[in-house]
Amino acid sequence: MKSFHSIIAVLRAYLANSKDIKILDKDVAKALGMSQANFATLKRRNSIPYENILEFCKKEELCCLDIFYD
Repeated sequence: MKSFHSIIAVLRAYLANSKDIKILDKDVAKALGMSQANFATLKRRNSIPYENILEFCKKEELCCLDIFYD
């Protein structure tokens, strides 16, 4: 199982979509359907928002195994 920061790095790479743009925490939070403040709290606590990530995967038709595991 990957850490919080590794999972967010995978999500950032997906959101960047092979472009040279920088994806910020607020962009990840928006994609996961949560507020920037809530995302910052989870990041500080190193707590993974599983439900939000799973819903994002369903919406984007991604395999959640690619996000959570190596």
